[in-house]
Amino acid sequence: MKKIKEVIYRNENKITPSTAKVLIEALPYIQQLANKTIVIKFGGNAMTDETLKNNFARDIVLLKQVGLHPVIVHGGGPQINEHLEKQGIKSEFANGMRITDSKSIHIVEMVLGGLINKDIVSSITSHGGKAVGLSGKDGGLIRAKKMIGEGEFKNIDFKNTGMVQSIDPGVVSLLDGSPFIPVIAPIGIGEDFKTYNINADIVAGKIAHILQAGKYIILTNTTGILDSKNNLIKSINASQVKKLIHKKVISKGMLPKIESALEAVSSGVEHVQIID
Repeated sequence: MKKIKEVIYRNENKITPSTAKVLIEALPYIQQLANKTIVIKFGGNAMTDETLKNNFARDIVLLKQVGLHPVIVHGGGPQINEHLEKQGIKSEFANGMRITDSKSIHIVEMVLGGLINKDIVSSITSHGGKAVGLSGKDGGLIRAKKMIGEGEFKNIDFKNTGMVQSIDPGVVSLLDGSPFIPVIAPIGIGEDFKTYNINADIVAGKIAHILQAGKYIILTNTTGILDSKNNLIKSINASQVKKLIHKKVISKGMLPKIESALEAVSSGVEHVQIID
């Protein structure tokens, strides 16, 4: 309790009465996660809405101020689609993953590592936070390899779409726990020195695992996990998820989110939450 009061006292932006009320209501959760790392996957769809983007940045700064350590991994699907379309390049997907060819990868890296990453950093800065933008190439953070399709997708050539081979948390660990907030673009580099576009959900889950995050939050524009009758499932365990994947109730864009969540939980992350 003493620590939280000290953080609030040092807030140069002055916490308003309405914000203080929210903090009081959230106090049990704040105490539970105090000094712990929270990995947050921020989807590209939310970034197309200025209000959502600003609210997100404000909330991230608030988490930092009350003693949590947020680490952000972002996507950028809609923005990538828009820039590819301007260049006359059609977006292709298989099993919920973008197929990134040699022409697309340069645009993808520009959009993720340049435009979106720096936009999020600027938004956090405008709310009084200190964010540092990173690509998976920085400090050898994300080593990648070419994605190989499985099952019905085994004959698909995913080209410059990659899988995480390893995570070197060095650069993030230096920032995590400091006054700075890491903002990570899901771009990796291979042993062949090729650039790979990696699904942001997969990267976020891997980073949550490596950092042994107290919580992993996936922010998405979808309602959540739906059953075969399209009813929202509010809580679910790993075995139930695997059954829904096998029955193809969970598929397409939701699939990497769920697989990311499963891996995080199985590797020691305490809590995973998918939020619309």
